[in-house]
Amino acid sequence: MMAAGPHMASAFDRDLEGVQALIMKMGGLVEVAITDSAKALETRDEELAEKVRRGDAVIDGLEEQVNEETSRVLALRQPTAVDLRVILSVMKISSNLERIGDYSKNIAKRSGVLLQMTPIEGSSGAIRRMAREVELMLKDALDAYIQRDAALAHDVIHRDRDVDQMYNALFREFLTFMMEDPRHITACMHLHFIAKNIERMGDHVTSIAEQVVYLVTGEAPLDMRDKQDRTAFETHGDPAAGNGQGN
Repeated sequence: MMAAGPHMASAFDRDLEGVQALIMKMGGLVEVAITDSAKALETRDEELAEKVRRGDAVIDGLEEQVNEETSRVLALRQPTAVDLRVILSVMKISSNLERIGDYSKNIAKRSGVLLQMTPIEGSSGAIRRMAREVELMLKDALDAYIQRDAALAHDVIHRDRDVDQMYNALFREFLTFMMEDPRHITACMHLHFIAKNIERMGDHVTSIAEQVVYLVTGEAPLDMRDKQDRTAFETHGDPAAGNGQGN
């Protein structure tokens, strides 16, 4: 019986390594999806946008694998305390990654629609910069998870305010364009929803960082973010907003 403890610990460690490998693969694909969806919009590259749309199925498949593996580990290993916290955090992180992938797909869908419209000067570059910030946040959040670095995770949480401020600035810019020329309304509506999707990506990245803090400390972060989105224009009625999935 004395040998069972180390043996079970070793088996759990191997299972956990496999699940974490899936998480990192999933995270890498999501980082690329964020970058490519913004690039497709900026360069008006329909082929790249289609690549993002197709790639979402792979991300979804990885989330299913993570769920299957974590369910199996829970059933076979019956982890307790810290080990259980790790498994629960992994499940939540994979769910957040899947949602970010969905938002990237939505952006790619709208890029195809915007190809048929007159470009709004400067908008795609601003959106790309916002997406880049979210991508860097995600990279750091995943690094924080692997390194069990609560300080880095807290830094990611704080940076979400910057993304919110970028979104608010874009909202005001799009509103100005629509007021100055009604012909820009449709394009600006699509661009607004794209910016909103990126802002929500930032929320999901922040949730990943919060899971890291919980994993390391056993407690929820004390500095829960105060959302800086104060715009009156909401996304009600938009099929691509709200659930991150679209059609």
